[in-house]
Amino acid sequence: MAETVRIEELAKHVGEEVWLQGWLYNLRSSGKIHFLIVRDGSGFVQVVASASDLDAETFDLAGRLTQESAIRVRGRVREDRRAPGGYELSLTGLEVVHWTRDYPITPKEHGVDFLLERRHLWLRSPRQQAIMRIRHTVISAIRQFLDSRGFVCVDAPILTPAACEGTTTLFRTDYFGTPAYLSQSGQLYNEATCAALGLVYCFGPTFRAEKSKTRRHLMEFWMVEPEMAYWDLEQSMALGEEMVCHVVQRVLAERKRELEQLERDPAPLERVVPPFPRISYDEAREILARHGRHLPWGEDFGAPDETIISQSFDKPVYVHRYPAACKAFYMKRDPERPEVALCADLLAPEGYGEIIGGGQREDDLETLAARVRELGLPAENYEWYLDLRRYGSVPHSGFGLGIERTVAWICGLAHVREAIPFPRMLYHLTP
Repeated sequence: MAETVRIEELAKHVGEEVWLQGWLYNLRSSGKIHFLIVRDGSGFVQVVASASDLDAETFDLAGRLTQESAIRVRGRVREDRRAPGGYELSLTGLEVVHWTRDYPITPKEHGVDFLLERRHLWLRSPRQQAIMRIRHTVISAIRQFLDSRGFVCVDAPILTPAACEGTTTLFRTDYFGTPAYLSQSGQLYNEATCAALGLVYCFGPTFRAEKSKTRRHLMEFWMVEPEMAYWDLEQSMALGEEMVCHVVQRVLAERKRELEQLERDPAPLERVVPPFPRISYDEAREILARHGRHLPWGEDFGAPDETIISQSFDKPVYVHRYPAACKAFYMKRDPERPEVALCADLLAPEGYGEIIGGGQREDDLETLAARVRELGLPAENYEWYLDLRRYGSVPHSGFGLGIERTVAWICGLAHVREAIPFPRMLYHLTP
């Protein structure tokens, strides 16, 4: 009896008859031969149906198949370097599990809005599958990197009583009569768990109600956030550098086929090796000035600024010590220059902008409490956070890495909307 296998396993079954279970991606006919492109989630394969090898009923059925019909095919595996994946099947049997009629996404070109409205179906295309596989490898590589270095995954809550990154980008909801907000970051909770476990990270969705329609922004995105007790800014930057290099090398090693599918030139990724350039905020402003952008000191960089800065380097670049006034209240000031914070952003090359943001946290109780008061934050919502400075406060640092921006950069995507299965963008909530 023929064994049921996945397309990615065909290399182990050359010369054997096997069953595949999947969907018809495309069909073309040439006289007495039908060429079926079948997908099963693990890959695509060409199945050749020849009238000379099949009974009339099976051959006719193969020719009537419709796009995305669910099918089971039996065939003999043979090696063919011209075929997708290097193997194809000679059809010996066919079963239709479900007939599909009028599938809306045809092989012709479609507009982005049309495809986004049908994202649940668009994901079936080879390009989108390649992106999702690279995303999987990025996430797997990050977890493997941190787990192998003694970090413990301790996820933070999604519903929170207070802001982390500023009150203007919060999604508010009702929590049984009390205002609650969708998390902007798990960092504050990471600071609590790192005081318990030393080295921790959380990984999950975060939300920013930013009315932005740029190619870099989503309302909901995924972020991995390591936090380290007794670490300073320099140690945190070194960890981020090492982690990004590890992720890129894993993708290059394991997803060559997918990068080719996306027509992604691997040369820029092959240059992602340590050390990364490190420049100060002031040095970054000088780069901008040389390009005709004269940013007042104290203003944060926007997407165009980050693009100019990153294009001056052929690998990711750290920009550190931004003005404290444009950073979050919990950032520790540089004792040698109190007007700047001990923080750093990692900008991806090729104009993809910030993929890491982080820094050293303020560990002094009185200083942090004063900042909460200065900003008019509701003190009762931050009492637990101040407790971390009352009971065993130590220097600590951490950062957040955005998955979608990282995937977009590695894949060479024009927009982050393709880097997540179901993007949430301004005025776009479905499917």
